[in-house]
Amino acid sequence: MPSGIVTTRDAGLELADRLLAGVRDAAAEDGLAMAAAVLDRGGQLVAAMRMDGAQICAVPLAIDKAFTAVAVHQPTEAWAQSTQPGGSDWGFNTTLGGRIVVFAGGMPIVFDDEVIGGLGVSGGAAHQDKACAESALRAAGLA
Repeated sequence: MPSGIVTTRDAGLELADRLLAGVRDAAAEDGLAMAAAVLDRGGQLVAAMRMDGAQICAVPLAIDKAFTAVAVHQPTEAWAQSTQPGGSDWGFNTTLGGRIVVFAGGMPIVFDDEVIGGLGVSGGAAHQDKACAESALRAAGLA
């Protein structure tokens, strides 16, 4: 292989489908209606879903949570404290056109210690969004 060529792993459609099914299953167990999105390592949408009855704002929030998680390689709530007024990262959530989300529900998708995408879940309270995301990652063997 010529030098300068990078090979990477990426979240694909088959994995996205498994993750979305995991979110649906976890949400249904708790009687929740959620939206979820999977983005690849470049922040591009692979797949998204909105359960019947989920809030209309849940889809764009799920996409932006997934974007944040893959962009910063951390769960979205990692920024909750530092982005408060006076915090070291105050204003971070207003960058990139407001796409950065700093409350729970966005998780990086990690395989072999490499971030290959992001999963975002929205539609419940922040702790419910996070729980559904974590459950989906475990069900896909990625937790």
